[in-house]
Amino acid sequence: MREQVWERRLTSALSGDGQEPALVLVEGDAGMGKSRLVHRLLELPRARGVARLVVTFQASGAFVVADPLGGPEPRAGAAEAASPGVRLTACQALEALLASARPALLVAEDLHHADDDCLALLRARLREPPAPFAAVLTYRPEQLRSPGLPLGRAVDYPARLSVVRRRLEPLDEERVRSVAGESLGARRCPQEFVGRLRQRSGGVPQVVVDLVRMLRDAAERTGRECFSARDVDEAGVPVRLAELVLDRTAALPEAYRPIVWAAAVLDEPAGAEDLAAVAGFAGDAGRTALIAALEGSALRETSEGRYGFAVPLAASALYAELPGPVRERLHHRAAAMLAAREPVPWARIARHWRGGGRTEDWLRAAEHLVNEDEAAVALLEKALDVGGLPPDKRGRLALTLARGAVLGRRSDGTARVLRGIVEDPALPAADRGEIRLELGLLLHHRKRRFEEGRTELRRAADELAEAQRPALAARAMAALANPFFPGASLAENVTWLERAEAAADESGDRVARTATRACRATVLMNTGDLEAWRLVARLPRDSADRASRQQVARGLCNTANGAVYLGHYRRAAGLLSEGIELAARSGAPFLERVGRGTALFRDWLTGRWEGLADRCTGLVAEDGSASDARVVLALLALAKGDWEAVRDWLPRGVPPSPHAPCETDPEDEAEAERAYESCEAPVAATAAGAHIRLLLARQDVESAAEAAASAWAWLGRKGVWVWGAELAPWVVEAHTRAGQRELARRVVAEFAAGLTGRDAPSATAALLWCRAVLAEADGEWEEARSRFQQSGAAYAGLPHPYARALMAEGAGRCALLLGERAEGSAVADEAVAELIRCAGELTDLGAVWDAARVRATLRAYRPAAQRRPPGRPAYAQRMSPREGEVAELAATGLTNREIAATLYLSPRTVEQHVARAMRKLGIASRQGLAKEVARIRPASGERDGERNGGGDGDVGA
Repeated sequence: MREQVWERRLTSALSGDGQEPALVLVEGDAGMGKSRLVHRLLELPRARGVARLVVTFQASGAFVVADPLGGPEPRAGAAEAASPGVRLTACQALEALLASARPALLVAEDLHHADDDCLALLRARLREPPAPFAAVLTYRPEQLRSPGLPLGRAVDYPARLSVVRRRLEPLDEERVRSVAGESLGARRCPQEFVGRLRQRSGGVPQVVVDLVRMLRDAAERTGRECFSARDVDEAGVPVRLAELVLDRTAALPEAYRPIVWAAAVLDEPAGAEDLAAVAGFAGDAGRTALIAALEGSALRETSEGRYGFAVPLAASALYAELPGPVRERLHHRAAAMLAAREPVPWARIARHWRGGGRTEDWLRAAEHLVNEDEAAVALLEKALDVGGLPPDKRGRLALTLARGAVLGRRSDGTARVLRGIVEDPALPAADRGEIRLELGLLLHHRKRRFEEGRTELRRAADELAEAQRPALAARAMAALANPFFPGASLAENVTWLERAEAAADESGDRVARTATRACRATVLMNTGDLEAWRLVARLPRDSADRASRQQVARGLCNTANGAVYLGHYRRAAGLLSEGIELAARSGAPFLERVGRGTALFRDWLTGRWEGLADRCTGLVAEDGSASDARVVLALLALAKGDWEAVRDWLPRGVPPSPHAPCETDPEDEAEAERAYESCEAPVAATAAGAHIRLLLARQDVESAAEAAASAWAWLGRKGVWVWGAELAPWVVEAHTRAGQRELARRVVAEFAAGLTGRDAPSATAALLWCRAVLAEADGEWEEARSRFQQSGAAYAGLPHPYARALMAEGAGRCALLLGERAEGSAVADEAVAELIRCAGELTDLGAVWDAARVRATLRAYRPAAQRRPPGRPAYAQRMSPREGEVAELAATGLTNREIAATLYLSPRTVEQHVARAMRKLGIASRQGLAKEVARIRPASGERDGERNGGGDGDVGA
């Protein structure tokens, strides 16, 4: 809004009447984008059409003419000669330019470098501005010789002059995410990375851009797929920023520089007294040095009474240049100062003892650390990397790092350090078991580490049982009982659950008992056992201790997830709300993200698609491994026909390669299991269904059938058949399309047996769908139509509007085939009406590809009497509905052959439609279609007419 104000003022000032001249004062620190804003205003239509003068002042007192009346050649203002042998001052040169050019638009950049004479000349011009006239003056406020007065002194502005001050603010986190995502890819920029990038750069645009470039270059060398906060810390300092802070520090009198060094060592905003103490100043000397540092822009008052660097990363640049003895002395003073605080800030003290080379003091301070602070975690990791630590001290530090690892912020470094610790033979057995438990939980909750995590948890369960620590052993066993994780069968999960319950009962520990109760509720809910609801209701939500509340939050989030996959969407919403709220209240951010991912999948199922893609990408930005959100994005892309995006969003490794063997050879089974280790089992099943459907859409039936066999074999080994709701129909479709009807019948029989006695509305509806597909493949269209209708009614009751629409499509397709068999059948008339409604519902959802396919079915199968009369309507330069439909699909990246298969056209006809659409839109390539189609879509009347049975003359092409 503020930008719109100054643009409007400038445009008005430069208009023909010129009654209200304008002055825009643009202030911002180095790198804030002042020059970019100037470039933007020079591109305004009104600014391009007037005489203008752009000058940039330099530190030497000279200026450069950057754009004299639009001329291309820059020239130094102070070096201009009035006649041979005569050199003009900067003021005289500027005055001559103003007189000769008589600019309507005057831009003066870096006004803080202008000398007094030039400032006086500008003040005089602004006291009596011509008409029309606008001026834009940019400057760094911290470098003004008279603070707050960009023109050196107050100006007697005339009443008719509009004066606007535009202060450039740092980028907020959302804009930093946008900058990083544009260069690095949004999917590689999770929330913790963006937050650290914003914090270390101070949001200064130039620093953000420079850092992102450094990170991009490093990623090209290492092949990094996703960035972390640690990557920002290890990236280094951009050259531009390092030179700026070093130059400003060097410009201070030597006696005052220690105040800036102290700020670099503390590496966080501090009070004047603290800075003086660390710098070694006594009395008023510290205050004097701080004032000099502020006036020289070496430091900044970051908040009231707190001083530091405008860009936090600048501290690292200065710190790296400090001589070792100076740096150590500063660290010693900082540690001594902090040791007198109450409560004692052990993490900060440990960092300073480490920086000061006092290893024993550092490790002693590290023993006092708690594991919830990110800086403390990093210090603990470094402390445990130090060789020669006594086993007891090493064990204590490792336990501090390990406890709560899965629920808090942990890096890959944490897992690496803990791996080394648990293999230390000198470590006490009881400590080893607990550390291994936390390591196993940490790996278990990291994608592609499931099996490694399970191995560690099994070992931890045995070690803790042997060490007579049944409460902790129960935690390990409960984690192994969780059915979400791939690799183990449901039978194995149940065995671990029974062992966990026995260990918890033996321990008498309240937290262990709560954990196993939550785990049993999770297992029962995810297998469709009605007993689960009673157990969930009895979980102690109001428990007094935090650890028990975390276990309850885990149980609520996990059972909510199970309820969503069962099809109990409304009841799941209540559990989800409780679980997320309790996770936040008990300090378990990991569980919060789990709950939010479940909510996204529920929104896809229930048809809440508006804004869903943005919500999903937001969660992916926070948690790069958010598999629920990624699969929902893949499903949305599939419905829209953006098939390349489907592949991009499906979690890596899911499903197995379509060419992987499908027999029961143990080695092949192990390969299939590993392929499914990139996300939770129910998510993997849904992703496999999406992948099979993508292969079918691309007419790769053989690969689809192979992928279907592999995925179904995997689900069978897992044994949780209710998770087949989003997989089974596409498995059956793939097998029938490949002519493997006996295999398809076997799948349906297994699915039906697996659902016997289960409370699983979604899977039950899917089973009806599977039977409809089988009947249609057998040519039993009446039975198929009935099955599709029954399935559609079941989906409507959930509700699952997308699946219901697909069932209406199937029922209508079968009815049209029945109508062809019986000429003039009323069944066909009903089918046409139903398909028209179906196309409308899919369009409203945003399922562009599905809607196009349904309309194509109508054109291909509807009775001739309902087709449009002969003759092609004239669309002139407007796209016809068919051209718009083809262009819309082409804009998603589909090939001509893929569009042809969707719309029952020949590839040649599609090619012609695409060419005509591009010509009418003025587009030279297919790449430009996406943007134009989003802007210019077929008019609603045309689409509505098509829904009512109208055509465009392409039927039968």
